[in-house]
Amino acid sequence: MTEEIGLRRREVVAKLVADRGDMLIVTGLGSPTYDCAAAGDHPLNFYLWGAMGSAVTVGLGLALAQPDRRVLVITGDGEMLMGLGALATVAVKKPRNLAIAIIDNEHYGETGMQPTHTGAGVDLAGMAKTAGFAETATVVGTQALEAGVRQLRAAPGPVFVAIKVVSGKDPLVLPPRDGAYLKSRFRQALLGAQAAFA
Repeated sequence: MTEEIGLRRREVVAKLVADRGDMLIVTGLGSPTYDCAAAGDHPLNFYLWGAMGSAVTVGLGLALAQPDRRVLVITGDGEMLMGLGALATVAVKKPRNLAIAIIDNEHYGETGMQPTHTGAGVDLAGMAKTAGFAETATVVGTQALEAGVRQLRAAPGPVFVAIKVVSGKDPLVLPPRDGAYLKSRFRQALLGAQAAFA
């Protein structure tokens, strides 16, 4: 199915992070991290290198701790399928500043491109809606992408948008890999110099 869609993940993520202002971004394992780095490494990007299944819960914690800042989680369908329980927790907590973008290529990109359940009809946005998210959508095609980006940027949350993309491989663009450095850099950018090593 994704081959007919035409949206390319790297271009989609570049749109999501363009002109971001002070938005906080949490990226999931693998390609979402590489895509955000390709769009431009930023100290307010929190890359979850190997914590598969944790992007949404980390984003939720950040949204609750920083209620005046928009928090955008960018992750893939494989990771979201691994952490479906997080959708229920987000729906119960109802953070108005949290948005979740699923870059759905219907494959597990980091383990050999095995098909995920979304290619067989599993509806992640439908699951988020049933859990109780304020806004949900599945984006297929360029026109729907513009509306999806607006939802993710501005709609009262929690917001969940699954964006269908082709399953091609992009060149790796790696952000820093040192977890302690990334944590300190993020804390300093968010809270100021005194907080960096607290």
